[in-house]
Amino acid sequence: MGDDDGNYFARWSNEARSGVPSKASNRYVEECGGCHFPYQPGLLPAQSWEGIMSGLADHFGESAELPNEDAMFIRKYLLDNAAGRVHAGLPNRIMGSQGDRGFSLRITETRFFRHEHNELPQKLVQENPQVRSFSNCNACHARAMQGSYNEHEIKIPGYGHWDD
Repeated sequence: MGDDDGNYFARWSNEARSGVPSKASNRYVEECGGCHFPYQPGLLPAQSWEGIMSGLADHFGESAELPNEDAMFIRKYLLDNAAGRVHAGLPNRIMGSQGDRGFSLRITETRFFRHEHNELPQKLVQENPQVRSFSNCNACHARAMQGSYNEHEIKIPGYGHWDD
C-alpha cells in the first residue's frame, strides 16, 4: 500500500457516508455550469442522465445542443458517475428511496428530494428572489459545489440557517 492509501480510504468512507462524489469534469462544469448549477451525476440514475443527454435540443425549454465530441464526453462522465453506479451515501439513498417508481429527468422530482424539502415553505424558495427555485442548490447549500448537502450547512438567503 502506498503512502496515500489511508487518505484514499478516509475520503472513500467520508463520501460513502455523506454527500455526492464531487470529482467534477472541467468540461462538464464549463458546458453545463455555464447555464445552471453543474449538478453532480450522483443526484440522478443513469437512465435519467441518458434521457437528459438525448434531449438536448429541448433541454427544459432551451436548446443545449453540444458538439458531438463534447456531448459524448459529458454523457460518459454522467453515466459513469450516476446514482446506482457510485459508492456514496446520498446517491445510495436517492436510489433506495425511489423504490420501483421510475425516475424523472428532474432532480427536484425524485422521491428523496421531495422528502428532504417537503417542510420548506414557498416563501423561502420560490418567493425568495435570492433563491427562486428548488433547482438552485447552491443558493442554500453553501458546499453544494463540493457535493455536500448536509442539513447542518443550509443557510437560506434572507432567512438564515435552516433547522427542521
